[in-house]
Amino acid sequence: MDDIKTLEEFLEENFMTPTKFADEIETLVKYHDVNYIEAIVEFCDMNSIEIETVPKLISKPLKEKIKYEAQKLNYIKKTSRGVLPI
Repeated sequence: MDDIKTLEEFLEENFMTPTKFADEIETLVKYHDVNYIEAIVEFCDMNSIEIETVPKLISKPLKEKIKYEAQKLNYIKKTSRGVLPI
């Protein structure tokens, strides 16, 4: 049982998970006054992560925030459903 726990801790520390990725992006948005899209690009540049691998790391809540932001910036068409402000 301890081996499984240490393996999980090792993987969490050394590999990027969707939760860890979302936390890093939220930190960049909060403290560096950038939007979510810019934060993802900046994070990928800083950590030598290829942009093509990012979709695997985006959690559902982060995806919703990016979608809301993209609609607000007119990058994508606004949906007809009501959107709650974040």
